[in-house]
Amino acid sequence: MHPLDNVIWQALTTRDAQFAESFDEARRFVREVGPLGAFRQHGERGYASLGGLVGPGGTVGLFLDQPYENEPHELRAGWSFVAGAPLLQMVADDGIAPPAQSRSGQQRSSPEPSSPELIELGPRDSQEMIDLTALTKPGPFSTRTHELGTYLGIRREGRLVAMAGERLKVPGHTEVSAVCTHPEHTGHGYAAILMTEVMQRIRERGETPFLHVRQDNERAVEIYKRLGLRERKVGHFAVLRKESLK
Repeated sequence: MHPLDNVIWQALTTRDAQFAESFDEARRFVREVGPLGAFRQHGERGYASLGGLVGPGGTVGLFLDQPYENEPHELRAGWSFVAGAPLLQMVADDGIAPPAQSRSGQQRSSPEPSSPELIELGPRDSQEMIDLTALTKPGPFSTRTHELGTYLGIRREGRLVAMAGERLKVPGHTEVSAVCTHPEHTGHGYAAILMTEVMQRIRERGETPFLHVRQDNERAVEIYKRLGLRERKVGHFAVLRKESLK
């Protein structure tokens, strides 16, 4: 199996195992880290294990290989579909990185006066990170999500206005995630600057960057292609709820 297939499962059984809760053939991140989970194999045992893990009334976010259509999830008995979206996985595996525009306030090539300073974010910034992601909705983000890897941000007048960082980690690969900019500060190229730096740091560790994006977010997909990512596979993101026992 390729490291990026069934990627949540592979992360929770390898490099992100310290953040995992498990039950038989299913695993999920602890709630404070995020809502994502997975099972070893799609099937009856997988869903039964997932149900034992989340419990009645519990929810979990899955990355599924089936195409997102009018009926995006083959519902299993005892589960209900809450929300979902077509999901595109992209990977920067050609070994070529575009020139970084900024690195901790300094460009790799010729600096510009307006080049923003990149700051590393940590526990003290957690609430601001949650607030920014809640506003811009790049994906789920919780109180301990920042523990998954390095997160970089840009501040303007002391306020966090853009960020990007690392989420899923599997052998040889690290996911770029939580790429977002406050609506009042778009148009400055902050997302590209942050992503370029995050991807460069991943490459410097000898790893390959990848990410997930809504397939119908054409603007974001084009930006990611310009940054050296290619489309690898299409599936869908599904949030499911385990029905309560009656």
